[in-house]
Amino acid sequence: MNNRLRFPEYTFGKRLISMFRVDFRRMFKSPLFYILIACALLIPVVMNVMMSMMDGSVSVDPQTGVETIIHGPENVWQSIGTLPTAQGAAMGGMDVMSMCNINMMFMLVAVFVCLFICADFRSGYAKNLFTVRARKGEYVVSKTLAGFICGAFMLAFYFIGAIIGGAVSGLSFEMLGFTAVNLVLCMIAKLFLMLVFVAIFVLVSVIAKQKSWLAICGSLGGGMLLFMMVSMITPLNSGLMNVFLCIAGGVLFSLCLGVFSRLVLNKTRLV
Repeated sequence: MNNRLRFPEYTFGKRLISMFRVDFRRMFKSPLFYILIACALLIPVVMNVMMSMMDGSVSVDPQTGVETIIHGPENVWQSIGTLPTAQGAAMGGMDVMSMCNINMMFMLVAVFVCLFICADFRSGYAKNLFTVRARKGEYVVSKTLAGFICGAFMLAFYFIGAIIGGAVSGLSFEMLGFTAVNLVLCMIAKLFLMLVFVAIFVLVSVIAKQKSWLAICGSLGGGMLLFMMVSMITPLNSGLMNVFLCIAGGVLFSLCLGVFSRLVLNKTRLV
């Protein structure tokens, strides 16, 4: 009769699920998460209302006497994205609404990822975690997924805020040059493109460890290198090709930068 004591095997999947539960519980109980979600909701409301009020106003440079006419948003969807120009780019010009739209959420999520990860190293939680609960690979995957979920919430609430702000400002909801299907594909493309930015932020954060100021500055600097391409990759008239490109880019960046993040954790001290 075999009376040997057997312990359950703690596989990669079990460790990963356990890490997910811990991170998601921490994320949904964190005041930072709800503050950023509130910012994502309020920013488009304030932007639409203020720009609509300033539409047509003229500012004069006192030194040169040059007059500048401020143009407000023409419709609600300018808060979501831009359409390709005649030259084939989707930059939509350099006006305020083309720069300060939903794409700002790609940079705002850097604050959550950096503070979320740096808090682990500052408190000593990460060192204890790697000793008794999870390995470096599961940690990186879990943090990447947590940042992705947070980014998805930000995009969703910004979209809701844009609708509310547009309704309050009396902006048009007419879709010119694109359809509702294009709009849905545009949001899906932005969602998967979020993985690219989150992977960058996770890598910078594990390099900075407990230095949250360095993690945020490095993440914002790294994110800005790709920020100007977001409008080109995810225009308002996005199609299936845009979605596939964002999915491929998100998966590729997550895997490659995830490996680098794991190497950094393996080769450097945790304190």
